[in-house]
Amino acid sequence: MSMSGTLARGKKFVSTAGALAAAAALSTTVLAAAPAQAAAVQPYGKVLSVTGMKERQYPSTDAPSTGYQRQGAQLGLRCKVRAQNIGGNDVWYLLRDRASWVSAKYVANNGPVPFCNAQQHRPVAGHQDARG
Repeated sequence: MSMSGTLARGKKFVSTAGALAAAAALSTTVLAAAPAQAAAVQPYGKVLSVTGMKERQYPSTDAPSTGYQRQGAQLGLRCKVRAQNIGGNDVWYLLRDRASWVSAKYVANNGPVPFCNAQQHRPVAGHQDARG
């Protein structure tokens, strides 16, 4: 075998080894990110009030009721706003699966709930925005 054939094979080996190293680094990065994404659990809350609680059309007790939740019910929480103060707590949660609000006073959440942005929280037509 000639020296140029050995060099050509060496370059091919180095090139292949480099590609394998890059692929391994990429897969390590992807695998390292996967647990962090899997750990990002969507927040939920559990109704604490022994008498249950009403869901509201917007974050205020002046808003029409849109439903009722019994004590112990688990609710998916999308985001929160500061609005009407209920017993020293002015936080209200927007439910994840429907456009209803519940007072945080009567809900124990499983972790951080983000604040709503303008797209998530829009006032209902005919009612004033209750964010304080």
